[in-house]
Amino acid sequence: MEERRRIGAYGVCRDREGRVLLVRGSARADFPGAWQLPGGGLDHAEHPEAAAVREFAEETGLAVEVTGLRAAVADVTRYPDRGVALHTDRIIFDVTPTGGTLRDEADETTDLARWWTPAETAGLPLLPFTAELLGLPVTPLPARTAREPFGPTSTDRRQRFAAYGLVTDPAGRVLLTMIADGYPGAGKWHLPGGGTDHGEQPAAGLLRELVEEAGQLGRVVDLLAVDNLHNPAALGPEGRPLDWHGVRVIYRVLVDAPTEAVVTELAGGSTARAAWFAQEQVSALRMTDVTVLATGRPGR
Repeated sequence: MEERRRIGAYGVCRDREGRVLLVRGSARADFPGAWQLPGGGLDHAEHPEAAAVREFAEETGLAVEVTGLRAAVADVTRYPDRGVALHTDRIIFDVTPTGGTLRDEADETTDLARWWTPAETAGLPLLPFTAELLGLPVTPLPARTAREPFGPTSTDRRQRFAAYGLVTDPAGRVLLTMIADGYPGAGKWHLPGGGTDHGEQPAAGLLRELVEEAGQLGRVVDLLAVDNLHNPAALGPEGRPLDWHGVRVIYRVLVDAPTEAVVTELAGGSTARAAWFAQEQVSALRMTDVTVLATGRPGR
């Protein structure tokens, strides 16, 4: 099967009575009649927070503001008739209504928007990621017949999902990796992590990258932030400029038994070095923007 990917942004919205707002898939949806958190796919170059706000307005009529980052999960839907396996990375925010009037979406992929009590949601047909976020039993996604044909993928416009870590050890040292020559940001110190594989959960992908890039075994402690990067003329190993849109989730990771940081062959050539740094050393380093964001240090 051809492996394809997309990124979506969604929101958990509750009212004063503790009810959660859900939308139902219409006849045009891949799973008609199934309920899910409001949200949907990111437009190219769109920040996930902006996508969640936009999708809420389109699907429910409500204006919302993002108040927190709740989770990042992934799932795969198979379309045997098209020979496609679609991996969706889903970023879920907490949101609060700021205006608007609840209404249903017309002639789109959802047809109802309703508030549900915790007891009521347990009896609904829920998409797996929604059930997981609500703490309910998860039913795997079945194979589907594509309701819309899959168009050709763009060779010059790319959207990439990645998971990175603010990695520390019990002494408070920070683990960073240096970007190799030939890659955007070459020579700068970067957070360990990278693009996830098809079918891989974000946190699992980060821990895999941590082994490959630095030879460390870590455990994810918390989800810290989501970062959005759009470079309309990124120049990398492809040898030509690409319209690049990167979405990066950042976790806090602890390495309980640190060892010497060593890059393995599995890192794929994009990582030149890996090293542990004391907190006071970090500010003197040349760092990528996402590393400055995660460490809270300005760098140079």
